[in-house]
Amino acid sequence: MSVSTDSAAATRVSRVVADDVMTARQRIILVLLLGSQFMLAVDFSILNVALPSIGAGVGLADAHLQWVATAFALPAAGFTLLFGRVADLAGRRRMLIAGLALLVVSSLVGGLASSSTVLLGARVGQGLAAAMTTPAALALLLTSFPPGRLRQRALGMNGALISAGFTTGALAGGLLTGLLSWRWAFLVNVPVAAAILLAAPRLLPAGGASGPVRLDVPGALTVTGGLLAFVYGIATGGNDGWADPVVWGCIAVGVVLLALFWRIETTSAHPLASVAILRRRAVGWGNAGGFAVFALESSVVFLLTLYLQQVLGFSATTAGLVFGVPGAAAFVSGLVAPRLMSRRGSAVSLVAGLVVQGLSNAALAFVGPDRNWVYLVLAASALGFFGHVHGIVAYLATATGDLPDHEQGLATALTTMTQQVALTVGIPIISTVATARSSALADHLSAVRSTLAGIRLALLVDAAVTLVVAAAIAAALLPGRRSASSARARDDAAPGTPSRACEQG
Repeated sequence: MSVSTDSAAATRVSRVVADDVMTARQRIILVLLLGSQFMLAVDFSILNVALPSIGAGVGLADAHLQWVATAFALPAAGFTLLFGRVADLAGRRRMLIAGLALLVVSSLVGGLASSSTVLLGARVGQGLAAAMTTPAALALLLTSFPPGRLRQRALGMNGALISAGFTTGALAGGLLTGLLSWRWAFLVNVPVAAAILLAAPRLLPAGGASGPVRLDVPGALTVTGGLLAFVYGIATGGNDGWADPVVWGCIAVGVVLLALFWRIETTSAHPLASVAILRRRAVGWGNAGGFAVFALESSVVFLLTLYLQQVLGFSATTAGLVFGVPGAAAFVSGLVAPRLMSRRGSAVSLVAGLVVQGLSNAALAFVGPDRNWVYLVLAASALGFFGHVHGIVAYLATATGDLPDHEQGLATALTTMTQQVALTVGIPIISTVATARSSALADHLSAVRSTLAGIRLALLVDAAVTLVVAAAIAAALLPGRRSASSARARDDAAPGTPSRACEQG
């Protein structure tokens, strides 16, 4: 009996050790896929600081500079679900390679552009490349690592690098523009994407369906059109104001098309997005949490950028350096999040990440006009970024963890779409709160004081929405988790049920 017990224990230990150790091939795959994700995260934010220089370089008026960001965001959000499903059917490695090739070409065109039309076309190409590459890379990441600690470690590093990529992009954009030229904000992608492109065919698994496939064309048209119209309406409203009837018309068209998409998916023989998947509690609430994680924290970064420059009077470079502290906290969170998640579960970790993010943003609402308040910004934003990345890792695990490998492309397309839409619509909505408050007080306070009042109110609204979403996810997911645990405990205690020790021995 003792020999048998010792042998079983040794087997369990060896399995745990094997589950914690990456093979050399897995390490290479991880580097390639994380490199592509980090590069695309950098690409999202690298041009923000360079916008005035870009406008001067290609003759784009200040009133139209927002199109440099919108031209990227629209295809990145609108086509992600379609390309994620196509990657499931045609092969994820093939989709990743095609996206990287498009990114190389688009970045070269953007870096060499001499007119605004060519430059905006290049940004559309980069957005399409992001829609092709991001879900394929994430699906390959999930299917390359089995469920358990290795997958959680991979997701942790992915979350850390996504957040670090947004921060690095803002800093790198300023440095490249100041030291070299805004064109290098485009051209820096080329050697990195080319290196991954050359290595991917030999090192990455193919993935995709094994037999003949059919694509749901009506579903693809309605979801892509709906997302494009909705995101365009929100982005235009945030940039040009909400009084324009075109804004609300686009939003209405987007909602109608998305509702039609849902109807089509319930009757299609080959749905683009299975309604059964969309109705899964973990998938739905996981993506809701991811939307809050990205939309509300990206808005905080925008508000803090305004606060540091327009209220405290720091330069753009100094403001970028301030974000280095929360960026470091985000990286640390990505390393420790898998360990915490393995102990408490992804749903608990998602709620905890949102709560930490919300409370830190509430603390930021107490900032004042003196530069000494920058210490509160450093402390609270570091805590918020720690919770932010914790939420990223947990929402990815929650929304994809219970699905089989052949559906991971769709699952990761949903999470990527959630991320892209959230990043696009979060800032216009939250900034509207700040602008409305500042405008209402403009006749009674100085410009600095009215701006500060708007930022404070927007931060409070941001924090309140974050905590409400956390409470809703806790109510939806955590009771079921406890019930499942209780049911397992009852089964283990039931007469005639083999104990776990017997099953293992």
